[in-house]
Amino acid sequence: MDATTERLVDYTLSARFEDMKPEVIEACKTRILDTLGCIAGAYNHPISVAARRLAGRYSMDTPATILADGNKVSPEMAAFANSVMLRVLDMSDTYRVKSGGHPSDLMGAAFAAAEIGADAESGGKSLITAIAVGYEVYCGFTEAIEINTQGWDQPVYGVVASALSAGKLLGLDREQLANTVALALVPNMAMFQTREGELSAWKGCAGANAARNGLFAALLAQSGFTGPEKPIEGKHGLWDTVGQFDWPLEPGKPPYRIAQTHLKSFPICYHGQTAVWTALGLRDRFAVADAEAIRVDTYHKAFNMMGSNPTRWAPKTRETADHSLPYVVGTAFLHGAVDEAAFSDEALRAKAVKSLMGRISVVEDDGLTALHPECSPCRITVTLKDGSEIQNELRYPKGHAGNPMTNDEVRDKFRSLFAGYGDRQHADDVIAAVDALEGMADIAPLIDSFRIRTL
Repeated sequence: MDATTERLVDYTLSARFEDMKPEVIEACKTRILDTLGCIAGAYNHPISVAARRLAGRYSMDTPATILADGNKVSPEMAAFANSVMLRVLDMSDTYRVKSGGHPSDLMGAAFAAAEIGADAESGGKSLITAIAVGYEVYCGFTEAIEINTQGWDQPVYGVVASALSAGKLLGLDREQLANTVALALVPNMAMFQTREGELSAWKGCAGANAARNGLFAALLAQSGFTGPEKPIEGKHGLWDTVGQFDWPLEPGKPPYRIAQTHLKSFPICYHGQTAVWTALGLRDRFAVADAEAIRVDTYHKAFNMMGSNPTRWAPKTRETADHSLPYVVGTAFLHGAVDEAAFSDEALRAKAVKSLMGRISVVEDDGLTALHPECSPCRITVTLKDGSEIQNELRYPKGHAGNPMTNDEVRDKFRSLFAGYGDRQHADDVIAAVDALEGMADIAPLIDSFRIRTL
């Protein structure tokens, strides 16, 4: 194996629950709860239904569970269906430095591997450790190099993170884990075209496909398949594709990056979170009908993702609308909230938001760009018909590591997402199960607590 693969493997093997700080363990459980809330909120989404139906076609002797309905399917299809559900509302956590994405995408692979893995007797502790390892791999990659502008999408680091998280739970040895990295990475380089122009349903499924492929790579290695010897540093490997970089992992150092990821308040691209909070802070200071123009100043990444393409002023799909600064800012001003109802077909066709978007401009501000990624700044200036201006500027949205949600706020978010899925008692039962996770001999009680009670 090449030196970087060796570092990834040794880091995975060295990570132990006993070495993790209590606050990191709690952060991991918080992300698990947040992820389960995202699944509950998305249970009836058409793409979630389609993913469960597709997964239901694949059964086997050693299956894993589709969260919510409890159906037993092949592990890799359980990973796909569960990760689709956790991601499709765009409410899952995020981490963005040089590149960025949604590390919780890997949880579909981790849950499936925990059910079938050799470490099942260690249960909750093993799951927490493997998820924290996956986050470390994922987030470390995003810190090391910018690959999005080179045309590569977040599943590139997601598939490696999913593979190593799953491999740890499956109890793979050093050689098997090296093959897992190669079998995950070489066949599964994902293109950034997923996030260009009018966005499709695949935008919310690409990370789930990485979870599926990462788990499949670990299962291949477990079964004796070998992969290319030098997937990262060898000729035509990852370095030749994206450029040489140093993956910032130190074997023996406990995972910590999961505690630095950001949670979302609104079901939209993370780069729009601050803009919505900024708009809400202005909303009571003027009447929308009196607005002559609304200028949104933001940083480069936000401008590029949510304000540089003409489709963002005429979104035809939910996926494009939740990646449109004009749409989410306009919706915040008009309705005082940006929730799932804002992305219904009726809402996308509404004349009021279309009219308001025509008065909204999005501008990249060099000063704000310089502040990112330490913060996610936004400034909104509203010019009224009488010529006067009002302005609001924020640097951190609620849920950012620099402005974290409290434990109660995370639980409130979970209960809000859960409300259409189960009652308050059911929600509290899931919260209690997550709280007790490290004491579980296997994760069946957590899965059982979450299973939908009324179909």
